[in-house]
Amino acid sequence: MHRRHKPSAPEHKRDFAAHGGALSVSHNEMRSFFNFSQLVLSAGHLRSPPVLKHSKVTYFEVEILDVQSKKQICIVDKVPPSSTLLDVKHKFHKACPQWYPSRVGLQLERNGPYLKDSISIQSLAVSSIITLYFTDLGQQVSWTTFFLTEYTGPLLIYLLFYIRLSTIYDQVESTKNFRHPVVHLACFCHCLHYTRHLLETLFVHKFSGGHTPLKNMIKGCAFYWGFTSWIAYYINHPRYTPPSFGHRQVSFAALTFLMCEAGNHFINVALAQQNHSGFKACFPSPTYNPFTWLFLLVSCPNYTYEVGSWISFTVMTQTLPVGIFAFLMVIQMSLWAKKKHKLYLKRFYPEVRRKAAMIPVIF
Repeated sequence: MHRRHKPSAPEHKRDFAAHGGALSVSHNEMRSFFNFSQLVLSAGHLRSPPVLKHSKVTYFEVEILDVQSKKQICIVDKVPPSSTLLDVKHKFHKACPQWYPSRVGLQLERNGPYLKDSISIQSLAVSSIITLYFTDLGQQVSWTTFFLTEYTGPLLIYLLFYIRLSTIYDQVESTKNFRHPVVHLACFCHCLHYTRHLLETLFVHKFSGGHTPLKNMIKGCAFYWGFTSWIAYYINHPRYTPPSFGHRQVSFAALTFLMCEAGNHFINVALAQQNHSGFKACFPSPTYNPFTWLFLLVSCPNYTYEVGSWISFTVMTQTLPVGIFAFLMVIQMSLWAKKKHKLYLKRFYPEVRRKAAMIPVIF
């Protein structure tokens, strides 16, 4: 009978160690592989991340000197290259609160022109230090305030004379004398003219300059308000005499006045639409609107229509103050048109060279 041989203790341990060792080795390998996978997943890409290159930003220092004494007022430091001159003015205002940005005039040279707020600092830089000359421009007002004040005055002043206040005219004489229809028509036309100016100032015109000295507004108001008082006093006077040719003269002049007012408005709207659209590389061209066809003959038709309004108003009322005012307006408008025409010749020479500035053939 064969006995079943039991393995001896060393052999049994050896076999168990062999099997158990194999199991333990495979278990350790799995754990190591799992740990390595977790490490790879947490680390992301095996490739080393690129080294970031730190870009060096060059800052400028703006030295501001007094234009008269050449003494240093302040230094505006750490100005980024992307900054504009308006940004420098704001920093200058923080250092010197008595001069707000619109009051500050900066020049590259003492006798040079004032730099625009939109110009970039980088375009002015020759080195890291920029020297600018400061001029106090005085108290400033916005262009919107300027025109609203200038045009509101004539509108109200004329109405005060139209109602014939007892402090201006003799009350007995005012009630006795009959008003000619041209007096009422002149009041309507005058109010229409300045109401159009006010509405265009608010809703049509876009002013690029920003501000103007307060003294300019005082001069403009003195001119317009003074002439309006003179004109309104004569037209609304109880002893005012109607035009020599009567109804025909008044009707023709009133019709011309209304056409010039309409033309002036449509020209201003056309110019504003061109500026809003951003197409500034070509000269304004006439549209389907007949009032814009004047662009074919002159470069500044808005001045043409403005002068036409005052000449027709002179014919309609037949008064000396209106005639003097219209004559001064012709001179002023022709100077503005000539200046703008020169700018147009530099920018749009082929399109403008055969056009007149304001009045065909004459100017």
